[in-house]
Amino acid sequence: MLSLGRNPGEYLVINGNIVIQVVSVEGDLRLAIDAPKDISIVRGEIYEKGHPIPMCLKKLREKHLRW
Repeated sequence: MLSLGRNPGEYLVINGNIVIQVVSVEGDLRLAIDAPKDISIVRGEIYEKGHPIPMCLKKLREKHLRW
């Protein structure tokens, strides 16, 4: 898993067709995501209701964040 710091207006490009841009960090973090319609984008808390937590996230939580 890649962990990066970004400032408002900066963005990431994934696979040349997905763009994630930091819109705001005042108060809550706000992201703008542009992806093809066939790519599912679901908030983590919604995803976890119907799926197990992804292994990469489990490892990250254990190693870095101690949630």
